Amino acid sequence: MMARRSSKLLFLFCALCYVLAVIAGKSYYDILQVPKGASDDQIKRAYRKLALKYHPDKNPGNEEANKRFAEINNAYEVLSDSEKRGIYDRYGEEGLKQHAASGGGRGGGMGVNINDIFSNFFGGGGGGEEEDRVVKGDDVIVDLEATLEDLYMGGSLKVWREKNVIKPAPGKRRCNCRNEVYHRQIGPGMFQQMTEQVCEQCQNVKFEREGYFVTVDIEKGMQDGQEVLFYEDGEPIIDGEAGDLKFRIHTAKHDRFKRVGNDLHATVTITLVQALVGFEKTLKHLDDHLVNISSKGITKPKEVRKFKGEGMPLHFSTKKGDLFVTFEVLFPTSLTEDQKTKIKEIFG
Repeated sequence: MMARRSSKLLFLFCALCYVLAVIAGKSYYDILQVPKGASDDQIKRAYRKLALKYHPDKNPGNEEANKRFAEINNAYEVLSDSEKRGIYDRYGEEGLKQHAASGGGRGGGMGVNINDIFSNFFGGGGGGEEEDRVVKGDDVIVDLEATLEDLYMGGSLKVWREKNVIKPAPGKRRCNCRNEVYHRQIGPGMFQQMTEQVCEQCQNVKFEREGYFVTVDIEKGMQDGQEVLFYEDGEPIIDGEAGDLKFRIHTAKHDRFKRVGNDLHATVTITLVQALVGFEKTLKHLDDHLVNISSKGITKPKEVRKFKGEGMPLHFSTKKGDLFVTFEVLFPTSLTEDQKTKIKEIFG
């Protein structure tokens, strides 16, 4: 009776801790951006996409990305293990800790080396055994132009994609072929080692062409040449893993601004009078806010002025580059004799 009561109290305690944990922060499912009922394959795909995106090698010096990478690995370490996932679904992180304390293994990623998880997942660990090597189809790389507005504020592009899709076909085919070693006796006490290819019979397949729209998210501050990865959405291969689809982002030409790294450059034309006596002027930015570029002094032809923090946002950062404005002075094409005399009086 006492044991049953203790078990019930433990269940209520763990359930309460789970509810509090969900309220306090993101669940592991939220971190991997998958629903609670996600399949193992969905979890694996989500992990691969996010781990590549936030890996420290791709985000040097970015503490926020490093934190996200650690969270992603911690979530995957639990949700990829059926036992831990079951405990987490019922009792949350506190249940995992109780499980670990009772000798049931590590809980909630405690003591886990996130680099080991990443390396093992992407083939950098595990000893490189033959059975872990998977044939992979070709990657597809698509160059995609993004507007400066999308790169400044964030946005998305819909791209039509056609690719081969594997479909069932009549008949059978040889598959999962492997070399098996056996020994043949060739004399008294003498054996010869032989290898033989052994295959299974699988459903035949064929390729069919299919088309669909892909939504490519353009993140604020993405750099030229940066890639958006769609895992296993490249060219398929029979009895293997499809390649990846990669969109390589390029900055489209803009009528007012030119991007140089994290900075923006613009050219503004002013009259000779404005160059001499000053002017009031604003420049409409990419998100339509106005930048005050007025001057009360003399502006020389080709003069460049810097406006701090008015450039492009840095990727995964709250910081921004600078805006550099080059002033072109519009000179009159001709002067009357009277105008020449007055100018001589002023500057003579």
